[in-house]
Amino acid sequence: MNQTERRLFLIKKLLSEQSRYHDMGIPEEEPEQKRLLRSLLNIRMPEPVNDEFLAVQDAYLQEELRCKRITELSSLTPVQEGIYLWQGDITTLACDAIVNAANSQMLGCFCPCHGCIDNAIHTYAGVQLRLACADLMEQQGHEEETGKAKITPAFNLPCRYVLHTVGPIVQGGLTKKDKELLASCYRSCLALAENNNLRNIAFCCISTGEFHFPNDKAAEIAVQTVKEYRQETHTNMEVIFNVFKDEDYKIYRRLLGAD
Repeated sequence: MNQTERRLFLIKKLLSEQSRYHDMGIPEEEPEQKRLLRSLLNIRMPEPVNDEFLAVQDAYLQEELRCKRITELSSLTPVQEGIYLWQGDITTLACDAIVNAANSQMLGCFCPCHGCIDNAIHTYAGVQLRLACADLMEQQGHEEETGKAKITPAFNLPCRYVLHTVGPIVQGGLTKKDKELLASCYRSCLALAENNNLRNIAFCCISTGEFHFPNDKAAEIAVQTVKEYRQETHTNMEVIFNVFKDEDYKIYRRLLGAD
């Protein structure tokens, strides 16, 4: 199969899973097909899938990844000892682990083509990631607590693992509890990464955006918590602060003394 054939195969299989979509037409243009496929992957519940689907999906996602520009950690220059700042798409970063800003259900974003990092990570990892998260949550028996962390394989992403953490949702004014919970997210991820013998970890801007944590305050907590953890534990694990927006890049450069 070529990419078009794989994409159409996946779309047809996903449409066939839900009777309400049986009569839905498939767009002819590639961008619209890609958007439809992503939407169908986003809304798919964590239900078993056969080996044929996984083989085609994995081949499709790996070819899509090959066409992107993958960033190797070895190509980056630290701004401080053991600390990096990188602006880019975290789903294209080749490192030991990336951090996903999850919600308490821990099943990924179900909103079709939503712009959050949770949606992007689940989309490009493949349906296996939602299935793995569902297994963890079934074993746990309750929603994920804010400030904790879980680890799963990364499947079709260029990193090895994904660490999932639920950040605080800021409602109204920023509270002391919000700050403590956000710091806990970073500490939990760092400890979990070390317990799994990971050499490096890339953090997204946890709780900013959809969870309304002020960008500057979130960055301050992130940098302070990481530095304190490194000093207290004497870890050799490297940390990458990943940002997407120019605003966050400027904030982190200032905090890390990179200007």
